[in-house]
Amino acid sequence: MKRFSLVLIGLLLVIMASAQEIRRWKIADLERYLEQSETPVVVNFWATFCKPCVEEIPWFQEIAEKYKGQKVKLLLVSLDLPFFYPAKIQAFAQKHHFNAEIVWLDETNADVFCPKIDPSWSGAIPATLFLNNKTKHRKFFETQMKAPFFEARLKDAIGLN
Repeated sequence: MKRFSLVLIGLLLVIMASAQEIRRWKIADLERYLEQSETPVVVNFWATFCKPCVEEIPWFQEIAEKYKGQKVKLLLVSLDLPFFYPAKIQAFAQKHHFNAEIVWLDETNADVFCPKIDPSWSGAIPATLFLNNKTKHRKFFETQMKAPFFEARLKDAIGLN
């Protein structure tokens, strides 16, 4: 029994260590992150309850990994409700093998934070911003993306098209 307990504790520690920390950000934190980015960045706005969001994230991760030599960053910004933070978002991300950096946007007024990302954003998700400060590239899409469209937009942001 003692040996089993030690194994169980060890497994729990491994599981806890593999779960990524999900930081709480305000819109000012996200704006600062975008302004200071020195590499191409893709910011995807999603939520655990959004089926199209959850469907597209694996493609995003796979394609971002393909272009890691271009120093592309993928940031997943959760717009989940406050009671989902952090445990439910963390468990969901782990279950779905989301390995990109995840932050939770601690904002409730979409009329304030949406225009700071893009003036055309109605607040619908999924939504994705492609940004490259070095080339002044900034494109926003308020729609689910299939892998080929995402990859083409990423190549535009990197400057490969």
